[in-house]
Amino acid sequence: MQLRELQKLVDSTADAAFAVDAFGKIAAWNVAATEMFGSAAASALGKTCGVLVQGRDECGPVCSPDCPVLQSTRQRRPLRNFDLQVQTKHGLRWFNVSVLVAEVSGSAAPYMVHVIRPVDLRKRLEMLVRDFVVTGTGLPPETVTHMIKSGRPPAQSAELTNQEKAILRLLARGMPTERISTELHISRATVNNHVQHVLHKLDAHTRLEAIRRAERAGLI
Repeated sequence: MQLRELQKLVDSTADAAFAVDAFGKIAAWNVAATEMFGSAAASALGKTCGVLVQGRDECGPVCSPDCPVLQSTRQRRPLRNFDLQVQTKHGLRWFNVSVLVAEVSGSAAPYMVHVIRPVDLRKRLEMLVRDFVVTGTGLPPETVTHMIKSGRPPAQSAELTNQEKAILRLLARGMPTERISTELHISRATVNNHVQHVLHKLDAHTRLEAIRRAERAGLI
């Protein structure tokens, strides 16, 4: 696929969509994305997607140097769709994000096409129901979230290795990847690989979400 074909792919949906390269820089941007974010393609192209999207989930910021979408794509591992709160020209709104991987000629790493669909009302209702049930039953938020999202496996069922648990504990202490690699005498690449396995096992999209899910499940 050529870059112009990538742009055609992004233009082919009426939903807001954009494509980023392996460094998270925007390479394609459609009209619906302009309407959502208030940034024309000319000003969006070349910028890091996190600068425009400023994505967050229930646990905190998702758009960061440790972006799970970038890390998963580098490993050629597909991602399920996920909910993300983003900064639009109308303020913070919830969207469901699907990520498609596209191989582009001349690039050693694939590009990522993000298709974003509004789910703000559904998400807010979901969070209201969760908080209501938590208050009324005393159940932990993790259990209630699983009850609402029946397709999401509970964190308690995840089987983490001792190394993965050790890395999660260090992450919970605020250690960056470089310090963890020094502490455990393993390479940074190995740390990142373990983190990706943990995210997959806990069905988490960010390191912070993985830590919180593991803590609530008593895994660390």
